[in-house]
Amino acid sequence: MRNISLLPNIITAFGLACGLFVIFKMSMTPIGGVSVDVLVGIAGILILSAFADLLDGAIARVMKAESEFGGLFDSLADAISFGVAPAVVVLKTLSVEPGTSYSFLITFAAMVFTVCGVLRLIRFNINKNTIQHDDELLAAAKKNFTGLPIPAACGACISANLYLAKWSSLEPEIFTKEATIWVMVFVLTFLGYMMISRFRFPSLKSLHIKVASFKIVFLSILLTLLLFFGILHDFPLTFFAVSWLYLVVSLILYLARLIAGKRAKTLEDFEPAPEEEDVV
Repeated sequence: MRNISLLPNIITAFGLACGLFVIFKMSMTPIGGVSVDVLVGIAGILILSAFADLLDGAIARVMKAESEFGGLFDSLADAISFGVAPAVVVLKTLSVEPGTSYSFLITFAAMVFTVCGVLRLIRFNINKNTIQHDDELLAAAKKNFTGLPIPAACGACISANLYLAKWSSLEPEIFTKEATIWVMVFVLTFLGYMMISRFRFPSLKSLHIKVASFKIVFLSILLTLLLFFGILHDFPLTFFAVSWLYLVVSLILYLARLIAGKRAKTLEDFEPAPEEEDVV
């Protein structure tokens, strides 16, 4: 029976190895040596890590091999792969001269991102342990998250950094290094706040799409093909659009709920979590 829990932990270890590889790769890259091609490869490795993060939990649930060790191992792996690695990538990409005001700003923003990501994981684990015997709260937890999940924050950060690096190489007069630094300072700080915020973000576990007609099947295939060709034609733009779409749509749903009012049941799942209540 002990071998049953081995597979999810191997997948978690693979995701952790991806994050560590990114950190070591960036550390060994010389100053000014981070090209767009390198960042594309880094993004691909972190996407693999994100898939591993989805897969290990799903396999553990299917095999009924969830354990306290597996949960803690998964959170520590996420902290490194999605909390530390993106900050290292941004700092190495910009390669700001130490001792300058820009160096302080981008380092501070990177620390905000990483610390908020760790706090997000701590809150997730505490709430998970608190509600594990409450069926009602467990059902609510499967519908949405409180705060932006750290893998999504990592994707938004890495995609923004990659997209800016691409345009900085194409239009250096417009996308200057100083302008890029200011944008990434905002991005890192904003994503850090989103992770520890009370905003609700939909969980992929709650997506149960019923196929009602052939048109929906055709539309799904069309969107898949568009995504595939988008990745082949312009990966930085496609990755940026997909990564930020999740965050933007979630905020739009929150605004729609705000306009509808608390008395309306429309989009009630996106009501911000109250301070005295945490939901995973």
